[in-house]
Amino acid sequence: MAEKRDDDGAWPSTALAIYTVVVLTLAYTCSFIDRQILTLLVDPIRKDLHVTDTQVSLLGGLAFTIFYTLCGMPIARLADRLNRRNVMAAGVAIWSAMTAACGLARGFWPLFGARVGVGVGEAALSPAAFSVLADIFPAKQLGRAISAYSTGIYFGAGLALIVGGTVIKRIAGSSIHELPFIGAILPWQLVFFVVGALGIPVFLLMLTLREPRRRRGSAAPADNPSSWPALRAFMLRNVRTLGAHFGSFSLYGIAINAYLFWAPAMMIRNFGWTAPRTGYTVGVILLVFGTIGVYTGGWVADRMAARGRKDALFRAAMLGMACALPVLILTPLAPNETVATIGLAASIFFLAYPQGLPSAALQAMTPNALRAQMTAVYFFIGSLIASGVGPLLPALLNDYVFKDPLAVRYSLCAVVAVVGPLSVAIVYLGLGAYRASVERAGNG
Repeated sequence: MAEKRDDDGAWPSTALAIYTVVVLTLAYTCSFIDRQILTLLVDPIRKDLHVTDTQVSLLGGLAFTIFYTLCGMPIARLADRLNRRNVMAAGVAIWSAMTAACGLARGFWPLFGARVGVGVGEAALSPAAFSVLADIFPAKQLGRAISAYSTGIYFGAGLALIVGGTVIKRIAGSSIHELPFIGAILPWQLVFFVVGALGIPVFLLMLTLREPRRRRGSAAPADNPSSWPALRAFMLRNVRTLGAHFGSFSLYGIAINAYLFWAPAMMIRNFGWTAPRTGYTVGVILLVFGTIGVYTGGWVADRMAARGRKDALFRAAMLGMACALPVLILTPLAPNETVATIGLAASIFFLAYPQGLPSAALQAMTPNALRAQMTAVYFFIGSLIASGVGPLLPALLNDYVFKDPLAVRYSLCAVVAVVGPLSVAIVYLGLGAYRASVERAGNG
């Protein structure tokens, strides 16, 4: 049964709004720890399961993405009609259990299947979370709120490497471990068990949240505002905006996912770093510079919005993406580890900068009753392209063009040099269409 939508009234207290953002950000952080832990385990998995870079990239991209995207729409429809807190809590439980299940895998396909399960669970979080945030923050604060939530990507990716590096260091020197009721497991499998257990406190925290009342937002058909015809009609009215949005941010997402997946392997292969050193160093970079980058993007967008720019979210994203291009392209070509580390820190800042803005842009132009579903549509398209293709393209270049694992730096450079400029050009061309969409929504 659908929940009653109350009339708009006073916004929730600042304390309640901040607490909600903190819990949702912790959940998103946990989801990215589970998602990204694989990046530190590329070489051990290749060795023990006898797989190629391309197959490992499928575990990090396609295996996770395929059901993450396919399940996104039906789960988002539930989130637009039912209690969003409960939908998200169920997702946390599922993805944590499936991450632990990765530690039971004895071959490529069982590990592939477990990674699919991680994607199914994580599909429940962000569409519902963005909808909740849009109901507890006014439009001129939404950029920072969603950017704060989006810091979970870099907190999660950073903690995944730090936790993974710590576990690997502690179990160094031993090839087999015995767990009760499970038996002998390899070190990389133990890492998945440790990471999966982190979901338990997050699940309990999620249950403490209260479901906010749904605000009317912009107009939607009154008889069945969350129906498929209403969603289709909205998309047709905003087809130019959505084309620019999906095209630009999906292409930039390829660069983000390529870096997040292959940067640790690049430091290990090209500069001789150990897995623990890579985990600590790259993890801290992700935590610090990723978090600063995401928040900076939201702050710039909100400043532009306060000055009356209706295209603030698009324009702020374009600014950061354009500044990122030279750094992203040149960093993989660094001549030594010092330059590479500095370049990686700058790259992570610029990759993170627009992270929260695409979802905030959708919330600003979408009726309340369609927000979770519209976010799921974006994730369906964007994740298939960004998460599915981002890790895969450098791997294909490694295996079939350069035919050398050490060439990962050139593969990463080539991919970013193509998708980066295209993403900036497309978002620039979509500025006018986005302004019109915001004006129609009445949220500008």
